[in-house]
Amino acid sequence: MEREQAERFEVHEGFNEADIDCYVHVWTTMQAIGGKWKMLILWHVHEGGRRYNELRRRIPGISQKMLTQQLRELEEDGLIARTVYPETPPRVEYEMTAYGRTLEPVFDVMYDWGVLHRERRAGCGSQPPPAVNVRRQPDV
Repeated sequence: MEREQAERFEVHEGFNEADIDCYVHVWTTMQAIGGKWKMLILWHVHEGGRRYNELRRRIPGISQKMLTQQLRELEEDGLIARTVYPETPPRVEYEMTAYGRTLEPVFDVMYDWGVLHRERRAGCGSQPPPAVNVRRQPDV
């Protein structure tokens, strides 16, 4: 699939190997974590193991069907793990895998950008300086 995307990209004149390489990697990343819900799901699972209904409550607006689909895709990509506990009734928890934790720096960058973007949209400033770090301080 990735090679197919690269081949489509290659037909456009003016793209070099670095352009194609960048496109393929960004496209691959977007397939794994893109969309309206995946990063929100990952954020909540990142905070600790979460049950299905807990995720539904924490993510307003997501349908049962969409949450199920997104959880399956994240599990298939190895970003989260699904654990079924042999209890009655059965208990299922989702947690981030070690591979999924490699996304932690992405959370920080997205948080920083979200702060800047909200300020900009609220008229609190113009363009942000080139290298700003406004990470949220951990709760003490």
